[in-house]
Amino acid sequence: MPAFDTSESHCQIIDAADVAAKFVKRIQSEVLRRGADNNPVLRGILANDDFAAKKYADWTAKTCEKTGIKFELVEVDSMSAEEAVDAANNDPSVDGIMVYYPVFGDAQDEYLRNAVSIRKDVEALCHTYRYNMYHNIRSIQLPGGGASKSLLPCTPGAIVKILEYVGVYNHNLAEGNRMYGKTIAVVNRSEVVGRPLAALCANDGAKVYSIDVDDILVFSRGNGIKLHKHEIATTDISKSAALGNADVVISGVPVKGFKALVYNRHRGS
Repeated sequence: MPAFDTSESHCQIIDAADVAAKFVKRIQSEVLRRGADNNPVLRGILANDDFAAKKYADWTAKTCEKTGIKFELVEVDSMSAEEAVDAANNDPSVDGIMVYYPVFGDAQDEYLRNAVSIRKDVEALCHTYRYNMYHNIRSIQLPGGGASKSLLPCTPGAIVKILEYVGVYNHNLAEGNRMYGKTIAVVNRSEVVGRPLAALCANDGAKVYSIDVDDILVFSRGNGIKLHKHEIATTDISKSAALGNADVVISGVPVKGFKALVYNRHRGS
């Protein structure tokens, strides 16, 4: 675990590649173990002209090449997206599926997320995985038999790995409680990142201020982390006080004009 200078006079930029390195090595080892004729296959489905989605597909291809995973990108129009998902679900040569959103940009995207087979949903965006995340259920019985770790949605899960990397997690505590004693502020309560990230941190023992445009909510497992899963409560704390009380602030600005005024607990202003 690297040492980080947390004094006020220093700012450190963490390279995501350093965080990912051990996971890349783990995947490379597993791919090698499977043998050259049995490389896992990840199929990406791109059904839009969104620039960010296309860049995401490019990054996926590069990472797969680095790890030895075979990546197949299928480009279709939005009306054919469900057919492409069904084809990948039913193709025994495909091990994982990624759909690059938005496809429709509305509730139909939610339908597509749930159309991906749970055995192939590498982004963990289907209802079962998200339900388990919110309810702190960490293993799953797969259709057809067999148990597996319940996957986490990829972006909030990646942020958790970054928090582990920079030492926010206390590995002297039991797994599942390793953020006990920490106060986290998560700015933005989007369904994609903000709310699931607040839930993940709270389920791992932290007190979380979930800060959005109109309100602040507290996610926690109660006093002494007695609850199995987090509960949510309203609070009258101000935004600046919540940010000032936090050991860690994770920010994704919810709207363009949003301002985060921080109370500096070290300088008293």
